Amino acid sequence: MDTGTVVGIPVTDTPVETENGASDAVPNDAAGPVEASATLAAATDAAATDTARSLDGRPSEALLVREGDIAGDYLERLLDIIDYDGDIDLDVEGDRAVVAVVGSGLQALIGPNGATLEALQELTRLAVQQQTGVRSRLMLDIGGYRARRRTALSGIARDAANEVLSSGSSVRLDVMNPFERKIVHDTVAAVDGVRSESEGEEPERRVVVLPDR
Repeated sequence: MDTGTVVGIPVTDTPVETENGASDAVPNDAAGPVEASATLAAATDAAATDTARSLDGRPSEALLVREGDIAGDYLERLLDIIDYDGDIDLDVEGDRAVVAVVGSGLQALIGPNGATLEALQELTRLAVQQQTGVRSRLMLDIGGYRARRRTALSGIARDAANEVLSSGSSVRLDVMNPFERKIVHDTVAAVDGVRSESEGEEPERRVVVLPDR
């Protein structure tokens, strides 16, 4: 509801000069619409906040579903512009929306080592944030790349953990993005006797697997 903009309404019985020079007193109850408008605006803001965040501060289900819908519309328009075919799958996993572009011939949208995919994910997050006003952690996958990468990285992490257990020496893995590093950390955390940490600065940040001493 558009409450309009209220300008220059006095709240006391003070004279107000009219165009013909006469003075009319504005009664105190003229402040009523102003107070009502302020109350309505505050209630609207509070409702928007409740919709965005649950009681524990995590994104609400409604917000995540909306993020997926916005992202889906954005990606459909993008695919039309660049003349690519793909179906859009929407889901919610944990505290983030997950959007997948499913189809064949999408390698160009993934790029070397997923670089183009990462760029498209950031653009999609910005498009979502522009409409919701809330920073998005949406996850974008294209052509099943992230699923395949997750499987491969889990194997790499287990191999590194076993090497550390055998040799007692740390193993430094290749440079990875945050999504990939988290997979490695989660995999290593499930192996007794080893631990992992990240080192370096983006975009050269990597995971090191070490003995848990």
